[in-house]
Amino acid sequence: MHNVLVFPCGSEIGLEIHNALKYAKDIKLFGASSVKDHGKYVYKNYISNLPFVDDDSFIPYINNIIKKYNIDYIFPAHDSVVLKLGELKPGVLKAKVITSSPETCVMARSKYKTYQKLQGECFTPKIYSSDAIESAEFPVFLKPDVGQGSMGIAMAEDISELKMKIGNAKQKMLICEYLPGEEFTIDCFTNRKRELLFIGPRKRNRIKNGISVNTNNIKIQEQISFIAKRLNEVFEFRGAWFFQVKRDKMGNLKLLEIAPRIAGSMATHRNRGINFPLITLFDFMGYDVEIIENEFNVEVDRALINRFSFENISYDTVYIDFDDTITLGKHVNPKIIAFLYQCLNKEKKIILITKHARDIADTLYKLKIDKNIFDNIIHLDKNEEKYKKIDAGNNAIFIDDSYQERKAISENMNIPVFDVDAVESLIDWRL
Repeated sequence: MHNVLVFPCGSEIGLEIHNALKYAKDIKLFGASSVKDHGKYVYKNYISNLPFVDDDSFIPYINNIIKKYNIDYIFPAHDSVVLKLGELKPGVLKAKVITSSPETCVMARSKYKTYQKLQGECFTPKIYSSDAIESAEFPVFLKPDVGQGSMGIAMAEDISELKMKIGNAKQKMLICEYLPGEEFTIDCFTNRKRELLFIGPRKRNRIKNGISVNTNNIKIQEQISFIAKRLNEVFEFRGAWFFQVKRDKMGNLKLLEIAPRIAGSMATHRNRGINFPLITLFDFMGYDVEIIENEFNVEVDRALINRFSFENISYDTVYIDFDDTITLGKHVNPKIIAFLYQCLNKEKKIILITKHARDIADTLYKLKIDKNIFDNIIHLDKNEEKYKKIDAGNNAIFIDDSYQERKAISENMNIPVFDVDAVESLIDWRL
């Protein structure tokens, strides 16, 4: 068993690492964060209130966590954390950091340093120095030298607007040629022998706050392959990494940035068979990895999801209705079944209480629902009151699609009641 710490675990990167590793049988995941984030609802082993990465107490604090939980590997899940941990001297941290060489981490965090390293390459965008803006071809694009997503970016249509925006900027800005065309992310994997084993381009169809919320994989183009191989020669990558490109007005691809880390939308390729966090870990463990790629197209669309926690509710017994609760039309409601198996895993009693018009055992059999899921089956006549069959002393909750049934249970038994749509709040997604 290998213990792996992800920090910060609530970032989009940290959530993708969790999705990629949560079912790996030889890996125990730990998530840590400095601020309250979504990681609390995802990581079963969640560690909160770490110092910020630039705090003087951060290294001693995380070393204590490493010792306490016997952490073997740390996955940085933010660009600043990649830089901070990646450039530490060997032995400072008591666990192995999953990232590329220190020089590559430093170069990747600064777009200026990246472009300087690639000066003269055909895919490097034109950069205007501050004393040469008079000769700039407008519009131009401004972006922070150090940053992530789309934070701080701007466009200037003429020289007066450019001077104004540079004057108002709170950090060093790069003045770049404007790239009006399509944008792509290329996910890559390089092993410890510096062999580039995978190049996976995907188109960024819809972007929100710098994150690709709709993306799909595309075939490798010759120019993309050339850029990937050249970057792999220039920089010392190890494990998963990616770069972003955009077409200029002539249709040529120009580099936006490189990053020696997992990307949140690497899920696109993960669902085609390329699990970047897992093969990266295997490489750091010293294993030679092979990549099997399914030859189909995947489109990923991302949106906010809901996760819940309750402060003052606990239960040992679940009373649940059958018709239109466990069933959905003529079929089984998969979310309800998932919840019931969660209850079994947590050793909670499940009591089916129903006014089903037919033989309930026969209906369960036809739907392929094992009646042994239930500790008891209470089959009532249509005029019987459910609340009279419930033992509130069992520390129970009640689930039923009928408002009248929920109302009667709530008023007479004073226990929590849930409609079918609210069962999502009872599911524990932490792994």
